[in-house]
Amino acid sequence: MELLTEVAPTKLALKAKQVFFNLSPAELIEAAIINGEGVLTDTGALMCDTGKFTGRSPKDKFLVCDEKTENTVWWGDVNFKFSPEKFDALLNKMLVFLEEKRVYVRQAFAGANSQYRLSLEIINTQAWHNLFCNNMFIRPTQNELENFNADFTIICIPEFEADPAVDGTRQANFTIVDMSRRILLIGGTGYAGEMKKGIFTVLNYLLPQENEVLSMHCSANIGEQGDTAIFFGLSGTGKTTLSADPNRGLIGDDEHGWSETGVFNFEGGCYAKVIDLSREKEPEIFDAVRYGSIVENTRFINGTRTVDYHNNSVTENTRTAYPIHYIPNAVEPSLGGIPKNIFFLTYDAFGVLPPISKLTVGQAMYHFISGYTSKVAGTEMGVKEPQATFSACFGAAFLPLHPTKYASLLGEKIHHNKVNVWLINTGMTGGSYGTGTRMKLSNTRAMITAALNGDLSKVSYTRHPIFGVMIPENCPYVVSEILNPRSTWADKEAYDATAQKLADMFEQNFKKYADFADDEILAGAPVN
Repeated sequence: MELLTEVAPTKLALKAKQVFFNLSPAELIEAAIINGEGVLTDTGALMCDTGKFTGRSPKDKFLVCDEKTENTVWWGDVNFKFSPEKFDALLNKMLVFLEEKRVYVRQAFAGANSQYRLSLEIINTQAWHNLFCNNMFIRPTQNELENFNADFTIICIPEFEADPAVDGTRQANFTIVDMSRRILLIGGTGYAGEMKKGIFTVLNYLLPQENEVLSMHCSANIGEQGDTAIFFGLSGTGKTTLSADPNRGLIGDDEHGWSETGVFNFEGGCYAKVIDLSREKEPEIFDAVRYGSIVENTRFINGTRTVDYHNNSVTENTRTAYPIHYIPNAVEPSLGGIPKNIFFLTYDAFGVLPPISKLTVGQAMYHFISGYTSKVAGTEMGVKEPQATFSACFGAAFLPLHPTKYASLLGEKIHHNKVNVWLINTGMTGGSYGTGTRMKLSNTRAMITAALNGDLSKVSYTRHPIFGVMIPENCPYVVSEILNPRSTWADKEAYDATAQKLADMFEQNFKKYADFADDEILAGAPVN
């Protein structure tokens, strides 16, 4: 265990009571247990709690507004301004706070493509947070560590709380990014995902803005012939499940870039939800929860050290963090070629979108900017009805630039590389939620496989009268009757009315982007 005292060889010349530098996973696990941060499960994973915050706090994420960002960042409901002066004052307070603390420092990369990767220096006060960063970011080789030069610093101190009246934050917890100083400050929250998504926000700014590389909230896999596919989708749409194909290699499950040479993972690990996890449903993730992995906010089955994955007493957002090589079919380095197929995944609880449909480039950009899915909300009387959810580029919370910047890059790449784009409905069929049934996973997998294999290039298509997307008339191993959603509804008039209702929601949501969209994107809207 390498212990450094007083001044650590970091970019900020950090002073601390004790500094532990680039500890191994075993050393960090040992330190976390000694510090009382966590306990071992019967599979060897480290179980930790994140405290008051069991998820991200998007209203408490700020970007420093200065010459670099003032006219480039998409300011508003997602990106909140923070002054450079307040940032410097808060940074100095945090550095003073660390002088009497035990600190864990780690060097890592974000970005599997060495041309575009970010070199990170991470400063933590909790050993398990440092293990999280070891798992989630890309681990340098010994040779790379010898010549390591950090170009972005993370300081994460859950014990440090801001004074909003003095420090300029909304409340005691905060996540603040300074693109000019290249520092990410996190305080007052123990939720480790703030570090991961903080750096994702950084890459979502730097790569499109400075390198014309498209950053994406998506999963990606690769076939035996080297054909790459990417899967966009919000939580609950099947992004992780559908990209985990035993016949294809996993590039990554959440964050990627698309450069002129192909797709690359930003991360070195996976941060997967584990609520109701079982070996039967998701064997790869279940078996990845072992020594070196972390499980967050879970509880044991009484009298055992076995994780009770059904227990949501702390949160529904229970998670595990593990290195990507814990997944048997993961490819390392996490690189793929130019995608041949793109899948937009949506859980349509209204039951009106086709289970699979092909998009034009304009439709692809329109649906990308819209980022549609839906959720089912319970009312006081127990009646449940669908609610549409729109998140630009399937990840609005992490976009520092205007969504049309990412959509334009996507459109250029689809045009240039002649990529097939598919809209996949993993939600309801035969009616809306409460009447219809959920699309069978086996059918969805068969449709995606048919698209990947090129089988859908040999079939006839029908144009949807409202959404304008092209519906295949048949698909191998799938009953043709389910391909056109209208034919699955007993009440055709109810289908037409519900489809128009959803189309109107798309139109209403898109109004805030319309002034920035070109004619091709606008032509991708539902037909009035």
